[in-house]
This record gives sequence, C-alpha cells and structure tokens, in this order.
Amino acid sequence: EYVIVSHRWEDEVNYEEMAAFMGMDDRCRSNVRQRTGYRKIIKSCKQAKLDKYEWIWIDTCCIDKRSSSELQEAIGSMYQWYERSQKCYAYLDDVEDSSFPIKQDFSKFHKVNGWPKWFSRGWTLQELIAPKQVEFFNKNWVTVGRKEELAEALEKITRIPIDVLRDGQKRTCFCVAQIISWAADRETTRPEDRAYSLTGLFGVKLQMTYGDGKKVFQELQLAIIEKYSDYSIFAW
Repeated sequence: EYVIVSHRWEDEVNYEEMAAFMGMDDRCRSNVRQRTGYRKIIKSCKQAKLDKYEWIWIDTCCIDKRSSSELQEAIGSMYQWYERSQKCYAYLDDVEDSSFPIKQDFSKFHKVNGWPKWFSRGWTLQELIAPKQVEFFNKNWVTVGRKEELAEALEKITRIPIDVLRDGQKRTCFCVAQIISWAADRETTRPEDRAYSLTGLFGVKLQMTYGDGKKVFQELQLAIIEKYSDYSIFAW
C-alpha cells in the first residue's frame, strides 16, 4: 500500500540528486534542502507517516529520467499508479486559505481563470480522476478537503461529471470528445505532454518521442480510433 503525490513542478529534486543526497558534501546538501521541491518531499512524507503509510511515490524523484526506457514505462503506467494508490495528496501551492476555494477568485488566481493553478495543468487531470481518494492541501500543507466531499465544486471547476469524480471513469459512458473536453483548457510545459497525459484516460500506448510537437496528438487520435472506433475525437 502506498500514497502518491500530485503537484505542479517547480524547483524540484530529481532522482539522481535524491539517490546521491546522503553522499553529498554539506554545501550541496544545503542547496538541495533549500529548494521548494525538497520541502514538498519532506512535508508529504510526514503526512504519509501521520496517515500510517510506509510508502510514498513522487514523480519528480522516483523516476530516473536519464533512462529513456524507464521514462517510457513511467509515462505509460502513470494512470495505473495513481489508480492503484490508497490515497493521492494534491498540493495546491497557491492556496493560502484554510478552506478549499469553491468560488472563482480572479484577485488570487487571475492567471488561471480564477482557480488554483493545479487545475490548469495537463497531467493533473488523470491525477484527479484515477485515485480512489484525493486529499487537497494548501500552501502550508494544511488539508482543505477531499475529493468525495468536494465533488460538486470540482465538477464546476473541471467540467468532469460528478459520477466520474466519485466513482472513477467508465470509458464506455462517454464519447471520446467529451473526455478530451475535460483537458481543453489545460496546459503542459512540453507540447507532446498534451497527448501523453491523456493516454491513461483512454488506455492506449504511444511511443514516447519529444520534439515532434503536435504530431504526437495526431498519433493519439489514431490510437484512440483504432481502439474505440469513435471519430468524435476529430472535433479536437
């Protein structure tokens, strides 16, 4: 049993640095400890311990991105890893209040349509849908709510039907275009991740190649058509 973390990438600690951490000299170790990503690791581990879990998975430091085969496997398995977790910690680093923001607030979140930035990222879509339980934390790692109790607010923010938020995704219930629409306003740092972040939702595999840009989304369309014979995807 394990918990898993969903977050926006910032100044992170990667796999190589984490593996070498104890062998670093004091200056290098101090530099790592000052990073936002390191504090995120420590806080999430403390929360997992409080919740009586022995294992936690964090993408930034648990995937060796130097290995193309490991990265390929990680991207292809990401949805299942979140789905099989006992709980997902969703870290909202731009929420300072002690309660979940159930109303749009452009004064606080003016860059992302009045909602926390977490809801604007491509990868966090599957990280919201796949896990059985999602617990949201604010900037200071204070819990601000859980997916099941916030389902109505989350439906308003994401346009994901409340049944999917509460019971998980049943692909046969929705046309491809509707599922794709949940990702319409979301962004990824690399254009290829627009497609890769959706493969788990559709249960398809793609050969991972960065540098092909929008061509990868066309490959996703073809993979979905081959599996589901649903041409509504061309609406996107």
